[in-house]
Amino acid sequence: MENLVSNRCKVQSLSEKYIFPPEMRPGKADVALCESIPVIDLEERAGHNRAIIAQEILKASQEFGFFQVVNHGVPEDLMNNAMGVFKEVFEMPAEDQASIYSEDPNRSCRLFTSSSNHSKEDPHYWRDCLRHRCHPDLDQNIQQWPEKPTGYRQVVGTYSTEVMKLASDILELICEGLGLESGYFEGKLSESSLLAVNRYPPCPVPSLTLGLPKHCDPNLITILLQDDVCGLQVFKDGEWIGVGPVPHAFVINICYQLQIISNNILKSAEHRAVTNSSYARTSAAFFVSPRPDSIIEPAKALINADNHPVYRTFEFKEFFTNYLSKKGNSEVALEPFKLQG
Repeated sequence: MENLVSNRCKVQSLSEKYIFPPEMRPGKADVALCESIPVIDLEERAGHNRAIIAQEILKASQEFGFFQVVNHGVPEDLMNNAMGVFKEVFEMPAEDQASIYSEDPNRSCRLFTSSSNHSKEDPHYWRDCLRHRCHPDLDQNIQQWPEKPTGYRQVVGTYSTEVMKLASDILELICEGLGLESGYFEGKLSESSLLAVNRYPPCPVPSLTLGLPKHCDPNLITILLQDDVCGLQVFKDGEWIGVGPVPHAFVINICYQLQIISNNILKSAEHRAVTNSSYARTSAAFFVSPRPDSIIEPAKALINADNHPVYRTFEFKEFFTNYLSKKGNSEVALEPFKLQG
């Protein structure tokens, strides 16, 4: 419990344990917000504009690997209530937090600090995190979630169901944009989900540390809910650009498995989280993943005489194990799965 950075946010100096090497530091953390990251309106996704929306998603996924969606169907009051209980987790009395705090990375629901490898990493990240499984077996997993704040299980259970539906909708639009058969991503390829609620307290020297390092997500697609504090940055064309919060929008992140299945048509973008000295930031990442034994390979419909497969066939668990061993290093995570020549 004493390791939580939420307990350190009132200090006036930054411990050496959180200071990164110069080449990894964010420097000026308040980079310009990028107004060109697409914000896609999904309201007409079931109507006559569906094909246009599918192409907008495809274009954004190719150029940025990130986009935001509005009019997505998840009720605004549910989003507000979910963000409310997410924030309450990090504002509870220490005795309530102690019931969910754990340094065991295999625990299905736990509050921890920095990363899953806190005891071995150097330096630490300026982040606390609540992480738990959602799908499959949502009703069973809910029983492992925090009992406090009051209402957490009910609110986040409903939220998880709605966000999983949104993920399915977006994946189906990606299918259409790529020209794949309807339902390509249904079933094992998108069966699992995990929620990570991140808390980045005010930091005395934001230019020396990171909330999360540069990385790409290993899963299929990530649906991110942000509060109104900036901190998410995406690496594009050799520079970091900020993804400004849009009220009641979700940030959609194209992840490694979509890049592989699309045979590099889609792009998984490097991103990071930076801190600030004035405000706590809360975000909730909903990771949709294949089942561990899912077979991953470039979609056969995208392979022809002019477009050879870039990646070999593998099981998702092999990729994920390799990803963890490389600590998310995006420069080497894909290499063992690429076909030579």
